[in-house]
Amino acid sequence: MKYILVTGGVISGIGKGIIASSIGTILKSCGLRVTAIKIDPYINIDAGTFSPYEHDTEREREAETQEEGEAGSVQGARRGTQSRDFRITPWAKGEVFVLNDGGEVDLDLGNYERFLDINLYKDNNITTGKIYQHVINKERRGDYLGKTVQVVPHITDAVQEWVMNQAMVPVDGHKEEPQICVIEPSATGEQKTKPTQNSVRALRGLGLSPDLIVCRSSTPIEMAVKEKISMFCHVNPEQVICIHDVSSTYRVPVLLEEQGIVKYFKERLDLPIGDSASNLLFKWRNMADRYERLQKMCSIALVGKYTKLSDCYASVFKALEHSALAINHKLNLMYIDSIDLEQTTETEDPVKFHEAWQKLCKADGVLVPGGFGIRGTLGKLQAISWARAKKIPFLGVCLGMQLAVIEFARNCLNLKDADSTEFEPNARVPVVIDMPEHNPGNLGGTMRLGIRRTVFKTENSILRKLYGDVPFIEERHRHRYEVNPSLISQLEQNDLSFVGQDVDGERMEIIELANHPYFVGVQFHPEFSSRPLKPSPPYLGLLLAATGNLHGYLQQGCKLSSSDRYSDASDDSFSEPRIAELEIS
Repeated sequence: MKYILVTGGVISGIGKGIIASSIGTILKSCGLRVTAIKIDPYINIDAGTFSPYEHDTEREREAETQEEGEAGSVQGARRGTQSRDFRITPWAKGEVFVLNDGGEVDLDLGNYERFLDINLYKDNNITTGKIYQHVINKERRGDYLGKTVQVVPHITDAVQEWVMNQAMVPVDGHKEEPQICVIEPSATGEQKTKPTQNSVRALRGLGLSPDLIVCRSSTPIEMAVKEKISMFCHVNPEQVICIHDVSSTYRVPVLLEEQGIVKYFKERLDLPIGDSASNLLFKWRNMADRYERLQKMCSIALVGKYTKLSDCYASVFKALEHSALAINHKLNLMYIDSIDLEQTTETEDPVKFHEAWQKLCKADGVLVPGGFGIRGTLGKLQAISWARAKKIPFLGVCLGMQLAVIEFARNCLNLKDADSTEFEPNARVPVVIDMPEHNPGNLGGTMRLGIRRTVFKTENSILRKLYGDVPFIEERHRHRYEVNPSLISQLEQNDLSFVGQDVDGERMEIIELANHPYFVGVQFHPEFSSRPLKPSPPYLGLLLAATGNLHGYLQQGCKLSSSDRYSDASDDSFSEPRIAELEIS
């Protein structure tokens, strides 16, 4: 096993996660088995109780902390609406990414999975809290034989043991141990005036010397600057890698490879590879080229309540982008704060209200993602109602699906009191109810987390066809509330169908509305499984419908039409006739 450590003393968000992912992608393209580990400094055990972002006002902070506590793990599940004790963590700026095993982790693990096309585990995200908990548990069991437990050697040894054990876990489906482990320790968040020199100086102060220095810049760095960095940081010029701002992150692995990083790793780590990357990186290069040549535009309205920070919906954005690229369109994602669509906003700020509705009316498709808490749900219901009535392609994910069922019950079945017990515990028509999944111990409380099987109940399903006409699928979940199974027969009227259910037929997983271009809701989170070369079927369906291509795609047996075939020689098309052929072999 060879280890590559990616670190930096610069501000958070400068791109260490993308660099780590890109390095892994390059080495995987050389035929090596690669895994990845993220080390974070926070005391939290995992990311389950994180708030998506810090807010400007104490009132918003309190409201969001309450709602995200409700979304969290054991304490949130037990305390319910009394979960005000949760505190917002400075690093908690973005989505909580969910893994197959139900691990709630840092969003950077989503980058690792998407770039490397692997499935990681919760222990691939190491936090200070996890390490200390592990050491304290050993101390309580008497494993240290009464010795004083200290940072050195007990904490440091625990980190080393954890990394070495997790690095050997197979992640690519072949059940073989990885050969390379890319490890990204998170930065402290402290701002530096001279990031590169100060970072290297701090690293040397810890007894470590960098093998490679990757510099981020807005434009390509000149050789003179590269040589200056080389001189002041005591490395050779070829050890300074420069990554300038590019149109898409798909270009980053290509830039790294062009600067000789494969040859350097081969020599430094004595790797059994050639001097250049192979077919996989060739596909990435073509994908980056295609992305930059796209001309057709597709506008999708994302109606949520965490729209101030795009990282809150990072996986949703990536899933939409993957699908748009697959059908040769540039994604125009319009973030709409759901509160801005509500009547209270019309009264308090009519300009903001009309701007939000103007965005919604311009959209080719509407997406309502997952979330927790009642704030902003009226605006989401308004957007769903508009998409249904105006026959605008719509996808609802998790809470988005639940609200779609509530909206349909209220406005199509005249069940005006239809509601979720999450918002109204004493709802007269409890369309959505609390259906906890029992997990003994402290592993997520009553949340339904991780990969679960969904069985298609009919062959006449759009999603079934998009998934390849399979009898069942497996996708990742993160929720506790479900559509009330006792009301299904009443809800399945006027063209609404629950076409996908769990293996026991008790949990409703997929809804589809007939006589509509595309009105789909899924209880799971398909965005967590989307890959650049393997777009998520529900998101692909939304983009196909939004561009007017879904019917033709289904009619041709889920094949692209001749005008949309992929061809690297044309402006915005590919050569392969099937999207399935984009998959990495």
